[in-house]
Amino acid sequence: MFVGHYAAAMAAKAIEPKAPMWTLAAASQLIDIGWSAFIITGVEHARVDPALPGSTLVLYDMPWTHSLPAVLVWSIAAALLVKLLLRLPWWASTVVGLTVFSHWVLDYLVHRPDLQLWPGGESVGLALWNYPVPEQAVEMGLLAVCGAVWVASRKALGRFAWPAIGFIAFLVVLQIVAMLSPQPAGELGPESGVTILVIYVVVAAIAALTDLRGKRKEAS
Repeated sequence: MFVGHYAAAMAAKAIEPKAPMWTLAAASQLIDIGWSAFIITGVEHARVDPALPGSTLVLYDMPWTHSLPAVLVWSIAAALLVKLLLRLPWWASTVVGLTVFSHWVLDYLVHRPDLQLWPGGESVGLALWNYPVPEQAVEMGLLAVCGAVWVASRKALGRFAWPAIGFIAFLVVLQIVAMLSPQPAGELGPESGVTILVIYVVVAAIAALTDLRGKRKEAS
């Protein structure tokens, strides 16, 4: 699951327009943002196996970002942080926290059993990655449905639809590029972690552009 996670950000934005889109985009990938930082620093580890169908990642060590208790901590911390730093209302902050937690739920659908229910405990995952076509259908379907809801909510608020449509199109292109850019076999090194982290920052920055002021003029 890559750009499909941003579907949660779009749904959250439709539910709570007061939450900045860049915040929701970052929240939807916060678990992987932390993971990429931990790959860089050597706290967590992963490797690439090109023989695997779908995603070639072997995520064998990520208890601090992808175990269920860790995700709960990340979610609560994110909600409190945006409340304190961005002065968001409690409901908007809660939506941000739920968006963070959505990452684990969506990962559960696609990951092979590598999501620990507790650190060192049983690992779960429905392994949709092993079926690349259905997995991509689910991912793109989520993006399409939640994107349509987001666009409709913008129109209801008198906002232009094209920034949202442009962002969705950008994500589709990004997904295609990711699919056509396989990682070399072996341990995932710090360089890969940096690349992944930069991508998430760039996407969040582009998401921020969708919140720039601008309303449609009503026809007279």
